[in-house]
Amino acid sequence: MSIQSTLNTLRYPVSSQPEKSPFNAGETLQEKTNTLNVLLLGSGGRECALAWKISQSPMLRHFYIAPGNGGTGAYGENVDLWPLDFQAIETFAKEKEIDMIVVGNEDPLVAGIYDYFSAREGSPLIVGPSQAGAALEGSKDFAKQFMVRHNIPTARYRSFTAETVEEGEKFLEELRPPYVLKADGLAAGKGVLIIDSLDEAKKSLREMLSGMFGKSSATVVIEEFLKGIECSVFVLTDGNGGYRILPVAKDYKRIGEGDTGPNTGGMGAVSPVAFADDTFMKKVEERIILPTVNGLIAEGITYRGFIFLGLIEVEGEPMVIEYNVRMGDPETEVVMLRIASDLLPLLDAAARGNLGDMPLDIDPRYATTVMVVSGGYPGSYPKGKVITGTDKCGDAILFHAGTKLDADGNLLTSGGRVIACSSYGADIDEALEGSFAAANALTYEGKYFRRDIGADLKAIERLRR
Repeated sequence: MSIQSTLNTLRYPVSSQPEKSPFNAGETLQEKTNTLNVLLLGSGGRECALAWKISQSPMLRHFYIAPGNGGTGAYGENVDLWPLDFQAIETFAKEKEIDMIVVGNEDPLVAGIYDYFSAREGSPLIVGPSQAGAALEGSKDFAKQFMVRHNIPTARYRSFTAETVEEGEKFLEELRPPYVLKADGLAAGKGVLIIDSLDEAKKSLREMLSGMFGKSSATVVIEEFLKGIECSVFVLTDGNGGYRILPVAKDYKRIGEGDTGPNTGGMGAVSPVAFADDTFMKKVEERIILPTVNGLIAEGITYRGFIFLGLIEVEGEPMVIEYNVRMGDPETEVVMLRIASDLLPLLDAAARGNLGDMPLDIDPRYATTVMVVSGGYPGSYPKGKVITGTDKCGDAILFHAGTKLDADGNLLTSGGRVIACSSYGADIDEALEGSFAAANALTYEGKYFRRDIGADLKAIERLRR
């Protein structure tokens, strides 16, 4: 049997309990129109990009975003719901006859929103994993153990608590700098420390275990540092072995140019990624994606949604840095641009456990995004600054992250990351030109953005020519 035949067999085993989709392969596009009422949970740039893409579907009937932001109202109706208030969401879903809930951020998934609704007859479909599946992001210790169980390549590690802090210090002594310390639980993207000094690493270990990140760092994972270049791979899976690999992206976490300064939630992203060629992605699929998808099934974990693979290329070999259980931000702001297919029927099929042979077409163009942020971010920053220039951004697509509208309709800053300026291009230079032009056109007090997004990938592309 050929490798491709083997992969197809593993990807599409006989489905255990798929639900029937209202979309049949023989239907025409017109016959599928005006079908689904959808609720999207979240308020960031990721959700704005998802809303932009979902809103284009002819299958969509009514679309709600909870709570949304100053830009999502262009794609659907913002509703005042807290994504962790499951009872309020349930009431709203019944009132509006919601067919599908797309969970944007990780908090509701880790809190068990899939389990909450799946236990209720007649509830909407949920795009997202069960609480057990969400532990891949909710607990870094669980994720590392999962990788070890299924022979998925990752850095050497050990986990420690306050009771074993001295063992943790000894383990640090076994490693070479820099030292990687990760809070086990969710920490809003800020629970990872990379430290050059052994003494400082030991001090930080004790501080983390003493509550630096609250309960999230009651357990700390210490990892061997991996040297290489990172990328983000996204997979949509149906929980029965079917999956689709979405466009690969690379994001930029540091606040300063040249990847300096503290980590942020993301300052920009590019797709495609020069080094993630067919050879590399074949390794990713065989060594990481298939073992992950099949490992979840083997352990009886229900997982119908997005899997984020934070990868690093080490001398041509892919290794897993982390799992996330939703789309990344700001990578979503480029990945959505490159999905040429209608996303909604894919989400429906995944949520029902039956992706089958549904196609996923990819736009061959480049997509880039540059995140415009508030002055002072990722530290303290002011809010309520008036934003202008959104009408002067050319063909760029503006995905709002930290914005809101006041009573008079003025657009204001309301977060650290304010707007992601996304653009298409025939090559990376053309796409970046559009993103940077839009970032320059936006105006508000304290505006900042990195001007070197994509520079490393441009250098790699020049070397490969």
